[in-house]
Amino acid sequence: MQSKIGGDKLNWLRAAVLGANDGITSVASIIAGVAGATEHVGFIMTAGIAGLTAGALSMAAGEYVSVSTQRDTELALIAKEKHELATMPEFELEELTKLYEAKGLSRDTAEHVARELTAHDAFAAHAEAELKIDPNALVNPWSAALASALSFISGGIVPILAMYFSPAAWRIEITLASVVLALGITGVLSAYAGGANKTKATMRVIVGGVFAMLITYLIGKAFGVVGI
Repeated sequence: MQSKIGGDKLNWLRAAVLGANDGITSVASIIAGVAGATEHVGFIMTAGIAGLTAGALSMAAGEYVSVSTQRDTELALIAKEKHELATMPEFELEELTKLYEAKGLSRDTAEHVARELTAHDAFAAHAEAELKIDPNALVNPWSAALASALSFISGGIVPILAMYFSPAAWRIEITLASVVLALGITGVLSAYAGGANKTKATMRVIVGGVFAMLITYLIGKAFGVVGI
């Protein structure tokens, strides 16, 4: 059964889920490593908040650069297409005709469609058929950066809150349980966004997150200072 969510919204959901999952795993692993080294909650929380901040800023910067590059490329293609339409209209009409021929239309039908669309809005016709770009819906780099940072924070805050509000005797166990639950939710959502098997996808996410926590916890135990 196909999802009722549109392609663009599905892509945003997938990106948000992956960002949240990255936040959960990254911050939980940092916290686990410091918790393995010391029981001092102040040190643990400082490391967690630092990891949350650094991760969110890194995600935002990376997304901004990536989307800015994509947007610059799209704007360059749009400018080039407008120039060609202004200077080579007949060539562009023939190009549009061939694009519709490639989609299965006969030569006469493809030319008729191309002429009608060109008369209505030549640039819009070429943007859709040739460039596969919607000029009115270009992604904003700042919006993408903010969304990426917020998705990371929404996931990374889970282990921090669990660690901070848990009783000292059960701090690790409650944090682990919270992380497993949060990873389970992101696993189900990622499977839904990608159309994958929910059980397998969820188990992969949980096992990967718990494994990362275990490794960093053992590293903290091995290199930490006891009694701080």
